[in-house]
Amino acid sequence: MPFTPESTRAARMELANRLFFRLYQCANLLHKTGSRAVESEGLTTQQWAVLGALSRPEAEGGISVGDLARYLMVSRQNLAGVVSRMERDGHVAVKPDGRDRRSRMVTMTDSGRHVWEDLALPKIHAYYGEILADFSINDVTHTLHYLLKI
Repeated sequence: MPFTPESTRAARMELANRLFFRLYQCANLLHKTGSRAVESEGLTTQQWAVLGALSRPEAEGGISVGDLARYLMVSRQNLAGVVSRMERDGHVAVKPDGRDRRSRMVTMTDSGRHVWEDLALPKIHAYYGEILADFSINDVTHTLHYLLKI
């Protein structure tokens, strides 16, 4: 049976539907299992993401709430609640930006750095190792390539 433009489009949409549904399932599963990996440190996957973003060298002096929200691809409103809880727990500090008083800068505190580097990161690395045990370096590289392409 020859491929027609209509059958090709239908097949492409069916594959796209399966791909995006699988990504949705993976996101939910990673959220659930990732939370379990760091729950003993009092962290959620959202807090894990914030600490990870703040641990990058380019965030050394802090990062604005807006830039952090864009980096994490979340709304400022959702991020505000997460950051507020992390500030209450002593993991981050929020201060006005010295260059723009309307903007707030988020930095990791010494306590947050201890939780991130000494307590959570070893568990996160073990979690990654478990999840990616059957992946070669090439598998991970190709997966990352295609996810970035999406």
